[in-house]
Amino acid sequence: MGDPRNPKRAGEPWNLDRVRISEAELRALAPLVIISGGWAWHFMAPPHEELKIFHDHKDVDLFVEPERFPELVQLLTERGFHRIWSRFDATSTHFYRYAKYVEDAKVILDVFVRHVPSVQVGDIRVVEPATLLSFYGDIHSTDDCVSVLAAKRLLARGESPIGRPELVTRLR
Repeated sequence: MGDPRNPKRAGEPWNLDRVRISEAELRALAPLVIISGGWAWHFMAPPHEELKIFHDHKDVDLFVEPERFPELVQLLTERGFHRIWSRFDATSTHFYRYAKYVEDAKVILDVFVRHVPSVQVGDIRVVEPATLLSFYGDIHSTDDCVSVLAAKRLLARGESPIGRPELVTRLR
C-alpha cells in the first residue's frame, strides 16, 4: 500500500542490505503468511539483479488467514515488530502495519487479514498470480513494473508467470 514510485529512479538498484534484511524477516514469518506485492513477484522470478523497475521492495505485503492472525501477532512481537499507524487505519479493520529497525534498515510489513488463493514457490507461499494482478489499483500501487506487465502478458496467453525470466527482463 505504498506510494507510487518515482519513475526517474526505476532503473536504480534496490539497497541490497535492505533487501537481505527484509527477506530474512519475511522467511521467519513464512510459515504463517502468504506473500503479496513486489516480494511475491520477487519469489516467482528466477534469480535476478534487484532493480527498482522489476518489482517493489519498499515494504513487505503479507496476507494471513484470520484464524492465524493472533499467532502472527505473537511472532511479530517476539521478533521486535511494533504496530504503527498508517493512513489506512481509519478505513480498514483488516489491515495492520508493523515495523522495526534492523541494522539501520526499517522493515515495514503491511499485513492484510483475509483468505486469498495462493501457490507454493519453493519454500514460500505467494498470492496466486491472477489474483495478485487483481490487487493493483486497490491494495498495491506499482502496476507498471516489469514483473506486473510481464505477468499480465503471460497470463493473457494462458501461461504461468512463475519462474519465467520475463518477470525480470527489460523490454527494449
